[in-house]
Formats: sequence, structure tokens, C-alpha cells
Amino acid sequence: MAEQLTPDLCVIGAGSGGLSVAAAAAQFGVDVVLIERDKMGGDCLNYGCVPSKSLIAAARRAHTMRASGPFGIKPLEPAVEFDRVHDHIHEVIAAIEPNDSVERFTGLGVNVIKGEARFRDKETVIADGREIKARRFVIATGSSPALPPIPGIERVPYFTNETIFDNKQRIEKLIVVGGGPIGMELAHAFRRLGTEVAVLEAFTPLAKEDPELAEVVLRQMESEGVEIISDARVERFEPFGDRVQVLFARGGQSYSIDGSHLLLATGRRPNIEKLNLDNAAVRHDRTGIKVDKGLRTSNRRVYAIGDVTGGLQFTHVANYHASVVIKNALFRLPAKVNEEILPRVTFTDPELAQVGLTEEEARKKYRKVHVYRWPYSDNDRAQAERATDGFLKVITTRRGRVIGASMVGEQAGELIQMWSLAMHKNMKIGALASIVSPYPTLAEINKRAAINFYTPSLTNPMIRRVIGLLRKLG
Repeated sequence: MAEQLTPDLCVIGAGSGGLSVAAAAAQFGVDVVLIERDKMGGDCLNYGCVPSKSLIAAARRAHTMRASGPFGIKPLEPAVEFDRVHDHIHEVIAAIEPNDSVERFTGLGVNVIKGEARFRDKETVIADGREIKARRFVIATGSSPALPPIPGIERVPYFTNETIFDNKQRIEKLIVVGGGPIGMELAHAFRRLGTEVAVLEAFTPLAKEDPELAEVVLRQMESEGVEIISDARVERFEPFGDRVQVLFARGGQSYSIDGSHLLLATGRRPNIEKLNLDNAAVRHDRTGIKVDKGLRTSNRRVYAIGDVTGGLQFTHVANYHASVVIKNALFRLPAKVNEEILPRVTFTDPELAQVGLTEEEARKKYRKVHVYRWPYSDNDRAQAERATDGFLKVITTRRGRVIGASMVGEQAGELIQMWSLAMHKNMKIGALASIVSPYPTLAEINKRAAINFYTPSLTNPMIRRVIGLLRKLG
């Protein structure tokens, strides 16, 4: 007889979203079972956000050494030790790991089971020889790299984001297939670490971003030597001695490019293949599990969060989903996901950040909108840091309600958060104009853009007449 467990909540997947649900529920005194088949912390800790940002941090130091001339400091070509870069990445992972460990969650009162989870029926999950009958289930199994069905892929070695951070050797030339955020972040980082890099993108690099902002990023990457080839349809991979050759079509012509290493960054697929979702009457397709605005599936006992739902694939989105599920599953509150307030950042240099609607999306939805802009070059701190390439664009309705903000430049991922708050609180742009920002800080860019809301009043005849009247009154 299999051991039977009857917890209040069973969470499948110990990535950032699943851990957030399990920790919150346990601290409320809920009986929780957490099932994980692989590493605690999931993709974010082990293969995604943490190692990639650690690599980017190392690359930024190397770039700073080369770009110090304008500050009166003699530039140096850094001697990059890839084995030490590898160690740096894994030291950062190790420093964060205890927060996501089995020991920590066991200490919180969570019953952690290491094993593959699969549904036996609508209300039962089997894992590691145990039978779990929970009041509610939360599927948080995340996603994995999607390998493109390109001929020859089985004949050549390649990296994905799950393997590239184990590399300890210098990469001479890296061919990146895929020009989305993951591909572009890693391409930029490796170029700064001294690797030749070429990016092949079937359509437009950073296609989901405002093209005006994306152009700033692409221009900077190309100025540093990253070769970016758009509209490149990869047709075949071939071994080329001890190298890899990629054959692709562009504009009706055939081309080839070879490199020492290949990185595939061609999207993600939801981790659902072994869950036996049909047994649980949970609707799904190749894009992920189908959920309503409250993240409940077609089985009223089962919720799904994060990448596995096929939506925005970011750690902070999974954590946001976790908060919605806690409100729904534990407190029976009618919480719903509002995707319009979810920010995103591409951690190239300069960073590219977005919350809400882009200008194009806003014009399609509202037709008449106002756009307020402010360049980094008009910010004193940006001048001092010589980080003047970039700008902010804020989109509002005709009445001034903030419906989107796009930013490219130094620390854009930090600065966009003010606009995330404005959208979350349904604020008008005028409210942000009265904020006092310390001088000199990059945050003044946000305030200056907001002040532009009042620019038309400077030439308003009525206001000028009022000022004139008050002047006459002494």
C-alpha cells in the first residue's frame, strides 16, 4: 500500500512560484506538500535569472576596463579567466541556494517530496511511491528550452541556458540562434568577455519591445562587435571539423556561418509532459495549461502558475501568480491576474524596461493618447556617469492616466518601478510630477517626463491672464 497523504495544499514544482506558494501557505499554518523532481529553486536559481545576471555582472566589469578612457583612466584589455567566471556564477547560486533548500522548507513545516509527480485522477497525485489527496493542487512546473526542429541538430554540440553556465573554457566564437531577451542578454555578455558573437534571428531581434527603444540596444551591441543578422531562417546545422556550421536563408539567398560553439535560444516549452493532466481533466495544449483570470484550471481543485501557463515567462510574474493563488485558494478572495501592470526588463546594456502598453499597443487600444518623453542626455547624473544613451517614454490617456511606460538606458530596470506603481494604483501622470527626487539621480528622468504633462499650461491664455491679474493686485 502506498503511503497516503491528505494535505490542504499540494504544490508541484519548487521553482520561484511554487516556493512562494508553499512558504506563504505554511506560514499561515496550512498543511503543505511540495513535490520537486529536480533541483530546488528551479530554472531561475539554477539556469536562468541568477546565473545569467551573474554572468552579465562579470561582463560589465570587463567592459568597464575597456571603456574607462573618457574618465581619465587608461583603458585596459581584461584578461578573462573563464574558469573563475564560472566559479563566480556558481558561488552566487550557492549563496542564494539556502533560501530555496529542502532544509529551509522542512523547517517551515512543508513536507518536501523529491520525485516525479503525476495525476492518477482528478483529486490524486502520485509521487515517490506516495499518494497525495489534497484539497487544492498548484502546478508550478515551469518551462524548459524548446529545441528547434532543424535538420542536423542531433549531429552538433550545442548549449542551452541549462548548460552554458557550466562552461569553464574560453569560447572563441559563439553563434546564438534566437534574438529574444535570453539570446540577446547572453550574446552581449559573451561579447564583453572577449568572445566573437553572431546572432541569427528568424524575424526581428527583440521583436516584442517598442522598436524605437530596441534600436538603442541593438545599436550599442553592434558598436561593441556583436553581429546581428535578422530575417535569418536557419535551415541546417553541420559539423565543420571541430566547429559548427549554420546554414541559413535570408532575402532569397543562402548563407553559412561557422563558430566554435552554438547556443540555442529559440523559446521555451511548458513542463507538462509527465503530469498526466488528462487524468485530472486539466485542459492544456502545447503552449501550456489553460487557466482563467484567477489561475484556476478546468479542474476546480487545480491551479497553475508561472511559465507552465504559457504567458509571460519571468520569475516576478510567477511570484505575482503565487500571490493571486494564495488569495484564491486559502482565503476564497476573488483575486484576478492583471497582466497590464506586469513589468519586464531585458538586461542588456543599456537595459530595456517596459510596463503596461507600448506606444503602438496604446494607439490601437485608445486611438488618442499622449506621449511624454525625456532623454538621459538631459539628466545631470547620466552626464556624470557618461551614460547618456537612452530615453523614457510614458503613455497616458487623454485625461492623463498612465497606461504604459517604456525605458532604455542605465538602470532602466530600477527606474521603471515608479511607473509600475503608478499603473498599479491607477494614477495620473500629474501626481508623479510633484515627487521630490534627490539631486543628482537618474530618477529625475521620471519626474521630468511627468512635468511635461503641465507644459501646455505654460502658454494657456487663461492661466496667463490669472497671473497678470494677481500681479496687479500686488
